[in-house]
Amino acid sequence: MDYFPHEPRLLRPANFPEGSPGSGLYIGRAKNGTGYAVLNLQGRTYMTPIEDPFRTATRELAKVPHDIKVIFVDMHAEATSEKQAMGWYLDGKVSVVVGTHTHVPTADYHVLPGGTAYITDVGMTGPHDSVIGMDKKGVLQRFLDAMPARFVVAEGDIQMNAVLVDVDETTGRARSIDRLNFRID
Repeated sequence: MDYFPHEPRLLRPANFPEGSPGSGLYIGRAKNGTGYAVLNLQGRTYMTPIEDPFRTATRELAKVPHDIKVIFVDMHAEATSEKQAMGWYLDGKVSVVVGTHTHVPTADYHVLPGGTAYITDVGMTGPHDSVIGMDKKGVLQRFLDAMPARFVVAEGDIQMNAVLVDVDETTGRARSIDRLNFRID
């Protein structure tokens, strides 16, 4: 928590309650001078009740200066439907909507009609010989006997899932989105 005031690029969901440390929006400039904004939102379905991410997106995007065209949104949510709805809601208003949280990459990456690159879940970075990053033994035991079990971070088969998005810097419209996967051998 003490790090938030010292690093404005470290984001938490913009729709956390007022008074939460940190910010959900970062506005910066790339080395080539291109302005960009990054917005982090959290969904509400199956997650702690927080402010509406759709209205929060509208409010936060209004803070982005008009000359900033490249806008990246991380929609951290459990429900794929909520992430898809956010993609459609922001289509044409932002460059990219990337879903996160479920740890499993989806194959629905594409550019929406309004020029927003979209993927429901980019996937996780970490050990893939696992159950969403945790050692399989504890997770399986919990599913089998419904008793509390200690989950331990798995080891091995370390991978990083990502997307590569080509955005027109003058319009903010995405030209393409591709999934990437890197493995440590």
